Amino acid sequence: MKKYIIFALLPLLFTACRQHQDSKAALWSHKMVDSHGLGDFYCNRHYQSKLDSTGWDYVSGLVAGAVLETWKQYPEKKEYYQSVKAFADLNLNEDGTMIINSKGGSALRPSNIDDLPAGRIYFTLYEEELRKGNTKDANRYRNAVDLIRNTLKYDHSRIADGLPGAGGFFHKAIYPNQMWLDGLYMGSPIYAQWESTFGIADSVEYNASWDDIALQFKTIHQKTYNADKQLNYHAWSATPADSNSFWANQQDPFFGCSQEFWARGMGWYFAALIDVLEFMPKSHASYSEIVDIANQVAAGLNRWQDDESGLWYQLLQYDASMTADGKGDTIAGEVYNIGHAANYLESSASSIFTYAYLKGIRLGILDRATYLPVAEKAYQGILKAFIREEQRSSKIDIIQSCASAGLGPAKDPSRTGTINYYLVGKDVTIVENEGKAIGTFILASLEHERLHDSDR
Repeated sequence: MKKYIIFALLPLLFTACRQHQDSKAALWSHKMVDSHGLGDFYCNRHYQSKLDSTGWDYVSGLVAGAVLETWKQYPEKKEYYQSVKAFADLNLNEDGTMIINSKGGSALRPSNIDDLPAGRIYFTLYEEELRKGNTKDANRYRNAVDLIRNTLKYDHSRIADGLPGAGGFFHKAIYPNQMWLDGLYMGSPIYAQWESTFGIADSVEYNASWDDIALQFKTIHQKTYNADKQLNYHAWSATPADSNSFWANQQDPFFGCSQEFWARGMGWYFAALIDVLEFMPKSHASYSEIVDIANQVAAGLNRWQDDESGLWYQLLQYDASMTADGKGDTIAGEVYNIGHAANYLESSASSIFTYAYLKGIRLGILDRATYLPVAEKAYQGILKAFIREEQRSSKIDIIQSCASAGLGPAKDPSRTGTINYYLVGKDVTIVENEGKAIGTFILASLEHERLHDSDR
């Protein structure tokens, strides 16, 4: 009789095993970490073979942060934590100051906002090592994140009093009086998390810091948001006549703005809004205004989501019919950015939009009924259009991401901010397994997995 029962149960057991395997196979966060997050990725087109031997950069920091978030969600993956800890230790001195880089300077360059966001890993490392009783390393990580926050708050160059946007952080020292959407992600979330973690609530300094963080968003949104398009221009200059701002609009409307709506720039901005609102006190006077900005961004991106694929184009307001004009851009008698490449669906921006939608829904910042269908369609579109599985292994790749994009400075007149530039510029190539796509895909996958775990 027992044999018959066992045989009768076998189909159910096989089905359960298959379902378990399918469930494990659906953990795309693990697949991407194992394929590329621990190494084997590109950091601004420079190949990295291992995360734990990679230098300091916002791209390597993004990947490390995504790997660490995966460990937090799946703590049995201890090797993920160890890899990120090794990356952190490689880039720190014994006292928690930043190492000297290969060019002989500090990894925190003066007023370079891109050097800061990798430090977000130190919050989790600090907490975990403190929990373990490893006060030596915990103190190093605390010192490091203190240094980064203080560098931004007290030492980073700002738009001067008397200029529009006074108090806004420069994107970099080589871009004087310029704010880029990217910079909001690079600076504000680590600033906000520090205040939430270590700030003294309701102190004068604490309240001033939150005012400062809110100012960054209010300034750039006021200057770059096009209400008709429901999108933000990539960058804005408070001094558009400066030679480093040759790309800027020289007259109203949108005086000082760049010309186009670049997808990943808006992705950094959207994620920055959601990440900061996770920590911002709801009692702060500007909280509701920052929530409103986040919802404006969410509504605009919903409008420009591609109906068929659920994804977003490199240049958000156009589809694939838009191409570079073949004539290029003439700057001071020289011609740059010649080609006919077409606008394309872009993986890193689509991933970070999906992350921000899902996290915003989870935190109650964005309306679930309105935006969950947007995010679900986007996530399935990412898997279909951008993820490639190798037939002979479980490894996956992510394709079709923009390598990089920027504006100027004067010494690089090819970075014009035109349609031609974003489609055929010398640094705006289409690549695969770039850290900016790997990290954002992992983050989107974690949010998607958390959503569906809570639904079960």
